Amino acid sequence: MSFVLHPTVECNSPMIMQSNLESVSIVEEEAIIKCKERDPSNKKKEEEGIFLTWEDLQVTVPNGRKGRKPILQGLTGYAKPGQLLAIIGPSGCGKSTLLDALAGRLGSSTKQTGKILINGHRQTLAYGTSAYVTHDDAALTTLTVGEAVYYSAHLQFPDSMSNKDKRERADFTIRQMGLQDATNTRIEGCGSKGLSEGQKRRLAICIEILTSPKLLLLDEPTSGLDSAASYYVMSRIATLKIRDGIKRTIVASIHQPSSEVFELFDNLCLLSSGETVYFGPTSDANQFFASNGFPCPPLHNPSDHFLRIINKDFKLDDEECFHIAVTKEEAVDILMKSYKSSEISVQLQKEVAAIGESESEYGFIERNRTQAAFLTQCHILIRRSSVHLFRDASNYWLRLAMFVVAAISLGTIFFDVGSSNASIQRGTGLLCCFSPDFHYPSRWIPSICGTNEGVERCLYFSSVLFACILWVESLMMVVASIFSNPNTNITVCGGIYAFQGLFKNEFIGLKLASDQDGGTYISDKEILTKIWQVEMGHSKWVDLAVLLGIIVLYRLVFLAITKCKEKIKNSLGSSI
Repeated sequence: MSFVLHPTVECNSPMIMQSNLESVSIVEEEAIIKCKERDPSNKKKEEEGIFLTWEDLQVTVPNGRKGRKPILQGLTGYAKPGQLLAIIGPSGCGKSTLLDALAGRLGSSTKQTGKILINGHRQTLAYGTSAYVTHDDAALTTLTVGEAVYYSAHLQFPDSMSNKDKRERADFTIRQMGLQDATNTRIEGCGSKGLSEGQKRRLAICIEILTSPKLLLLDEPTSGLDSAASYYVMSRIATLKIRDGIKRTIVASIHQPSSEVFELFDNLCLLSSGETVYFGPTSDANQFFASNGFPCPPLHNPSDHFLRIINKDFKLDDEECFHIAVTKEEAVDILMKSYKSSEISVQLQKEVAAIGESESEYGFIERNRTQAAFLTQCHILIRRSSVHLFRDASNYWLRLAMFVVAAISLGTIFFDVGSSNASIQRGTGLLCCFSPDFHYPSRWIPSICGTNEGVERCLYFSSVLFACILWVESLMMVVASIFSNPNTNITVCGGIYAFQGLFKNEFIGLKLASDQDGGTYISDKEILTKIWQVEMGHSKWVDLAVLLGIIVLYRLVFLAITKCKEKIKNSLGSSI
């Protein structure tokens, strides 16, 4: 691949020369953006962004009988528009918890104290003003990049926005993240290569920035990527800081950035065991560690050096402590105490206070953004799910083949059971063999076996099977929301209504020849009441109505439990 380097652009990063993943050079794109910014005709007033501050932030979680366990302890910091703040620390230090706290995503069992202010105010952000990108990919794998972004655009933008504008916005966002060459590529193609891990991360970011959020929070966007892909993803994120007249506030948690990625950060927050080791400009971090006896060796990645020093899980080697007789805990304590008394910490406090005092200047964030209407969301979600299921062989075509084989198998076993008295037992056994998994294809079986037929009976038969599916799903949703232990036994009686309805549907109106001498026919009521003890005091439609009522009841219970689950966990002090 060839890169076009403009005369005014310096290319010092070896990662750019190594990358062969994309068709558009980051250097070329940034040079074009800079040229546009220098052109007076392209200048426009940049919108004020979001100033995010937090003071003395503490987060604790239930710890059984031991009380509460601290996760974050007394954190103070800020994030400004047009800047990229990186949160770095060893595993389990509280990076994701800090992001969740800033985004308001902590569970109710988690207790939070301290202040989190937006533009100096305690306020919640309007829809579309902020975005949170998780470290896992949640996109449907059978969709193409274009489809995933287009469907998301229809869900996120209001109905008043035309489809043309939504598509143009989606296409523009795809180009922003450098995915224009993969627009028609499936995320995980069946029989095709699909997207790389780096492209999947950029797709997740692409979906979140559709609404042009002013605050962007990212949880480990480079997790699982190689160094080249990590650099490209973070470079794309860095270009979003000031773009299209919008100053974005970007906060990202990074586990182990390369030296090239490290240079992209404006500010750095180092955490160890939930406490701040350093918060300040990235360019001053090396000097801070060196002044405390832990200088970064020449030609070493600064972030790797910092993580080795502040990680308490491993011993400190002699060459790492530079012949200072200290343990890891002592080294971290030295850095924390030095930071609290340093000029960097004093400047941090002044910066946070200044942002809080300027609240009248920043004002409140807009609150007039809306998303698609409920019916529109339902329509789009049904369309998206239908496309996904149709393309997924395991969810559609293999199941269809299974239904056909199962229907033929049962139809062959019970072929022509007859209509005599002796066939009652065999016909009932056929009904008991029906599984809701067969659903509509199972309607073929009675036709093969020669049992009672008719359009109305066929519709009722299918309705009962469909009701059984929803009934069982509803019950399992309720059970799953209450009990996490799969061995928990819950007995709920409801299948009797399904069998009563199916028996009535099959035998009412059917007369079978009697095997006894002088006998003529056995009536339907005799079969149901004397042989199978079916309650005949109500219609088969009542049995179906009871099944539907159970479905509605379980769905309502599931909704109530889902809403109250976090509160229940909080009151019990542990997960159920």
